[in-house]
Amino acid sequence: MTAPSDIAAWVATAFDHQPRDPKLFARALTHGSHGGGESYERLEFLGDRVLGLVVATWLYERFPTEPEGSLSARFNAIVSRESCAVVGRTIGVPAWLILGKQARDDGAQMSDNVVGDAVEALLGALYLEAGLDAATAFVRRAFDDRLDARSEAPKHPKSALQEWAAAHHCRPPVYSVVARSGPHHAPSFTIQVEVGGKAGGSATADGSSKQEAEKAAAAALLEKLA
Repeated sequence: MTAPSDIAAWVATAFDHQPRDPKLFARALTHGSHGGGESYERLEFLGDRVLGLVVATWLYERFPTEPEGSLSARFNAIVSRESCAVVGRTIGVPAWLILGKQARDDGAQMSDNVVGDAVEALLGALYLEAGLDAATAFVRRAFDDRLDARSEAPKHPKSALQEWAAAHHCRPPVYSVVARSGPHHAPSFTIQVEVGGKAGGSATADGSSKQEAEKAAAAALLEKLA
């Protein structure tokens, strides 16, 4: 098992913070499959809320004239599981994850769900030890390119498909689960979306959660209908 002192050295580099309690950060990297102690779930719960507060405040300051709907679209894109996973891979989280053998064999080390959850857990640990200012500094540094990735707030594919259906006098989109596979810690969902009506159609897509698969299916159908 990775020594807490080694994790502390990595945290000092990745988060610009020298841990006072290395075991806290080791817990933030421990998946439930490892057994024999606490996992990152409670810290993830906390870190998710810290991330939300930091990003919401950041967006409020950065885009002072945008309405709530546009800010919400930007917010959802930045705090998404995929976004957190990208940040996690950038700072090297997968190499430090503490997993059970089966989870590691199943590829959990590279799962968006696991890596993204660990990023939130690490943020929770950072907040507990160093406070909101340190957490804010890390988020603004690590997520900066995602905040300014586009000049306009992104429109969620499901919202865009809903609007397309209304504009083309079609029935609202209907989403259904076609299949679910993979282990509990790294599931894969296949979702089909259908827009009924003369101009409508259907598409399917996969994702690591129902929400992400629905988003991907909506995007795929919009591309077909364009």
